[in-house]
Amino acid sequence: MSQQLLKFIMDVLSKPAVLIALIAFIGLIVQKKPVSEIIKGTTKSFLGFIVIGAGAGILVGALEPFGKMFEAAFNVSGVVPNNEAIVAMALTNYGEATALIMFFGMIVNILIARFTHLKYIFLTGHHTLYMACMIGVILVVAKLQGFLLIAVGSLALGLIMTVFPALAQPTMRKITGDDKVAFAHFSTVGYVLSAWTAKLVGKGSKSTEDINFPKGLGFLRDSSVTISLTMSVLYILVAILSGQHYVETNLSDGLNFLVYAVIQAITFAAGVFIILSGVRLVLAEILPAFKGISTKIVPNARPALDCPVVYPYAPNAVIIGFFCSFLGGIVGMGVLALTSSVIILPGVVPHFFTGATAGVFGNANGGVRGATIGSFVNGLIITFLPVFLMPVLGDLGFANTTFSDADFAVSGIILGNIANKFGSIGISVAVVIFVLIPIIVKLFSRKKSVETTENM
Repeated sequence: MSQQLLKFIMDVLSKPAVLIALIAFIGLIVQKKPVSEIIKGTTKSFLGFIVIGAGAGILVGALEPFGKMFEAAFNVSGVVPNNEAIVAMALTNYGEATALIMFFGMIVNILIARFTHLKYIFLTGHHTLYMACMIGVILVVAKLQGFLLIAVGSLALGLIMTVFPALAQPTMRKITGDDKVAFAHFSTVGYVLSAWTAKLVGKGSKSTEDINFPKGLGFLRDSSVTISLTMSVLYILVAILSGQHYVETNLSDGLNFLVYAVIQAITFAAGVFIILSGVRLVLAEILPAFKGISTKIVPNARPALDCPVVYPYAPNAVIIGFFCSFLGGIVGMGVLALTSSVIILPGVVPHFFTGATAGVFGNANGGVRGATIGSFVNGLIITFLPVFLMPVLGDLGFANTTFSDADFAVSGIILGNIANKFGSIGISVAVVIFVLIPIIVKLFSRKKSVETTENM
C-alpha cells in the first residue's frame, strides 16, 4: 500500500468530521433518500462536528495558560499525559503500522457489531487513531512484524472499539433516556467507575441540574453564566498564585494579569457553549442518517460518539466533574511524589474532558454527590494508571509524556503484560481468543433460542 494511500486513509478516518459525514452519506444513500436530503444531512453532520472541533480548540487554547499558571504557582514538574503529544512522537516510527491497524481495525469493529450482540460502531476517529498507534507500539515491542503485526493489531483494536461502548451503555441509557446513541471515548473505565461509585454514595442526592438557587441568583440557572463565573474565580485564583510578573511576562504579553485571567475564563465558557451547540446539531442529523446502516448493514447498530455528546444532558455536572477530577489529579500527584519515581502532573485538558464526562456519568447514578465523588475517582484513575502503562511502551515509555485516558492504560497494560509473559505467539493467541468470545456467546444464545422455540 503506497504512502499516499496510507496518508489518505489516515486523513479520512482520523478526522471525526469527515468520518461522521461519510457515515451520514452512506446511511442516507442506503435509505434511498432524495438527493436534497442526502446533501443536507451529510453537510449538517459535517458542519456539526466542525463546530464541536472549533469549540474544543477554543477550550483547549484557554486551558493551556491555566496549566502553565498552575505549574508556575506550585513549582511542579513531571510527566504530562497528552494523547496528541505521545502519538505525534510515535507516528515517526510507527506510522505505517498505525494506519493499517486503524483501517482494518474499523472493519473488524463493523464485523463484530454485525455478527455478535455488541452492536456498537465506534465513530470517534482521532481516538481510534491513538489506540491503533498504542497497540502498534506495544506489538512491535513484543517483536511482532509484518502480516502478524497488522492482523493481531486490527483484531485487538476492533474488539476494543466494540467492548468499551458496551460497558458504558447501561449508564448512557440513563443519561439520554433512550438506547439510540452509544458512547465512544477511550476513558470508559473512569466513567464506569464514576457511575459505580455514584451508585454507592449518591442515594438520595438530587441531580446537579436540579440545584435550587435563591431567587436573586436565578441567573445561575443559565449554564453559560455559571461556567463563566465559576471559571473566572478559578482562573483569577491561579493567576494570583502564579504571580503578576509571571503571567504578564510569559503569557499575557503585558496585559494586566487579572484581566487576562478573566478573558481566558470567559473564552473557556465560550468553547463549552460552542461544543454544546455542535452536539445538538450532530445528534439531529446523525441519528436519522445512521438508521440506514442500522437497518441494512448492521441491524440494530448504535452510533458511538465522542464524550461531548453527553454534555448537554447535565451542564452543571460538566463543571463539577472537571473541578473534582482535577482535584483527584492533584491528590494523586501528591501520593506519587511520596511513593514513586514517576510523577504524573494533572493535565488540564484530559481532566476537563474526562472529568466533565465522569461528572455526567456520576450524576446519572448519584446526583450531586455522585458527580462529585465519581469524578474525583476518575481523577485518581487517570493519574495512577499511566505509571503502570509506561513500562510496556518500550523506549516511548521514557518520554516526558504518555497516554492520558484510562482505556489506553488498561488496554496497554493488559496487552503489554501478556506480551511480556507469553511472547509474540502468546499475545496473538490471546487476542484471537478474546475476539472469539463474543462470537461464541452469540452462537450459543442463538442455539438456546432455537431450542426454546422448538420446545414450546
